[in-house]
Parts: sequence; structure tokens; C-alpha cells
Amino acid sequence: MHAAVDFFTRGGWAMWLLLTCAIIGFAYVIERLITFARIGVDPEDFAEKLIKIFKESGVASAIGYCRRVPSPAANVLRPTLEKFKQVGKEREVLEETLTRSATRGLAFLDRGMLILASLSNIAPMIGFLGTVSGMIRAFNAIALAGTVEPTLVASGISEALITTATGLGLAIPISAAHAFFSTKVNAFTRSMEEAASALMDTILEA
Repeated sequence: MHAAVDFFTRGGWAMWLLLTCAIIGFAYVIERLITFARIGVDPEDFAEKLIKIFKESGVASAIGYCRRVPSPAANVLRPTLEKFKQVGKEREVLEETLTRSATRGLAFLDRGMLILASLSNIAPMIGFLGTVSGMIRAFNAIALAGTVEPTLVASGISEALITTATGLGLAIPISAAHAFFSTKVNAFTRSMEEAASALMDTILEA
């Protein structure tokens, strides 16, 4: 613990900014993990069962099934079924309803992604800024002393190396997390598109 505190202290002012980045990044990574863990059933699997209920028992039973299943897919597809119950096979109306519900229902997928992408770029830049600050301190010490003494420049160079290492050390896992979550978002979006398309075709053919 003492070693970590000493490392942080020797890094200078930039370490406080990097600590802030670390806290924010960690919080959003945890939030994303929890969110994707709660997504539940795959949209295509859900749509397959929903379509089966729709064909066998009608639109009212399909709507009831959507209400019983706590899933983003259910929240996106249910308004389209409800609109179909009201207006019938009005393709433009149904597509507009589906688009609106998808926009609202899938907004959670992008939550925090911009923050993670920004932090992966900002952390190294803060580290490099700390590096420049440390080198300035080192050269100022040399200028004041009029001679190059290792002890005079050691703290400045140490600050420079610590902030660079810390900034890169933060950026790497945050970038990896962003790439991982982006893959999950893309996969879920594609699956949701397939599910919505399958349901729409079934409704219009009914």
C-alpha cells in the first residue's frame, strides 16, 4: 500500500486526473457488464417463440407473452403488435411504430460507449502531458543549478515516466473493454434486426 501511494505521489498532479479517468472508466465497465448480463433471451429466439404464439393463438396472446417476458426484444416488438391490433396491415404505420420502439428500446446499448472511447484517448494524452511537465521540471532544475546532477533531475524524469506508464496502462484495458462491448452491441443489434424483420413478415402475411 505504501509503495502504491509513493508511486502515485511521485507521478505529480497528472495522477489525479488519471485517477479520475480510472474511476469513471471502471464505473462504466461495471455498468456495461451488468447491462449485458441482464439482456436475457436472444432476440431471434424470442421472436421465433413469439411468432409461433402469434400464429397459433393470435395477436392478443402474442402481446401478453411480450408483457410477461422482461427482455429488450419484448419491449421493442410489443408496440408493433399493439399497433397491428389497432390498424391491421398498414405497413408504413407498423414500420414507423417499430422504428420508434427500437430507437427507445435499444438506447441502452450505446450508454457509456462514447465515454469509454473518449477515456481510451484522453488517458494517454494526460500521461504525455504529465511527461512534458516532468521534463520541464527536470530542465528547470538543470538551468537553476548550472550543472547536470542526476539527483536534480531524477524527480522530474520519474514523474515523466510514471505518468506515461499510467496513462497507457489505463488506455489499454479501457480500449479492450470498448472493443468488447462494441462487439456485443453489434451482435445484439443484428439479432434484433433479424427478429423485427421476421415478425414484420409474419404480421403482413397473416
